Amino acid sequence: MRAPEFWAAGARGPWPVLLSPLARLYAGAGRIRGLLARPHRAGVPVICVGNLVAGGAGKTPVALAVGARLKARGVAVQFLSRGYGGREPGPIPVEPARHSAREVGDEALLLARLAPTWVARDRAAGARAAEATGAQAIVMDDGLQNPHLAKTLALVVVDGGFGFGNARVMPAGPLREPLGRGLARADALVVLGRDERGAVAAALAAAPGPLPVLAARLVPEAAARALAGRRAVAFAGIARPEKFFQSLEEAGVALVARRGFPDHHPYHADELARLRAEAERARALLVTTTKDAVRLGPEAGRGIAVFPVAAVFEEEAALDSLLERGLGRG
Repeated sequence: MRAPEFWAAGARGPWPVLLSPLARLYAGAGRIRGLLARPHRAGVPVICVGNLVAGGAGKTPVALAVGARLKARGVAVQFLSRGYGGREPGPIPVEPARHSAREVGDEALLLARLAPTWVARDRAAGARAAEATGAQAIVMDDGLQNPHLAKTLALVVVDGGFGFGNARVMPAGPLREPLGRGLARADALVVLGRDERGAVAAALAAAPGPLPVLAARLVPEAAARALAGRRAVAFAGIARPEKFFQSLEEAGVALVARRGFPDHHPYHADELARLRAEAERARALLVTTTKDAVRLGPEAGRGIAVFPVAAVFEEEAALDSLLERGLGRG
């Protein structure tokens, strides 16, 4: 799915107003769902890394960074994912050597590289499974709007380049729920990248109480930095492909072509053949994101360069303080 252009901040046109009755119905249904739910309370801390807009905001890199910080503190952390894009309802433990993205989703495969990961559409059942196998803390990748599992700590991630779009609820805008309602359940806002759309000001104005703000950025890893100076045809099936292309150029990669696909796009053999042919004609590398690479798998992805990035927090002490609180130590 590609986000409609009228979802962006400052976009013009009649659609947001015309769709506002449906947006009110969507928001109301979400509120009723939350009121009727009886959330399961796990016996271990549950740290949710979620967002308020449809599409990617950088949740998975932030979830990985949080998991790494917990592991460094000696906490036996396990990840919990819905497995978006996969067909397995779960709860099942993710095995990267056996599972494909079609089974468990691309995000779960990335998380499983760092720590044990569970895919479960029923988040409460997934939490029980993680707890039964020794998890001392659970990091949820997404699930802020899921009312069936209580969260000990909730981090709301926002892409600084997109912000909250036009600040309307779907389908009139990108919000999964009204801004104030979502932020009322947040313990902190994580702004990924430069705040170009006034997300911090909007969040602080909408939040019903004090809201800590953490700044983070995506930093190319060593394998990505090694691509500096190379010519490349870049392709990505993520929420904002242009963000990936910008990161490549900032890292010194000379892009001769940019090819964007919808988020979680399942690539077909003919699409990959065309991309390979284009790169060959241009005498350039064919390069993609880590998320796309795990979706391709080792065989289809053979010969395609990967540009890995990691989320780095500007003030790690502030993140550690929040995590200590989430673990019940603060």
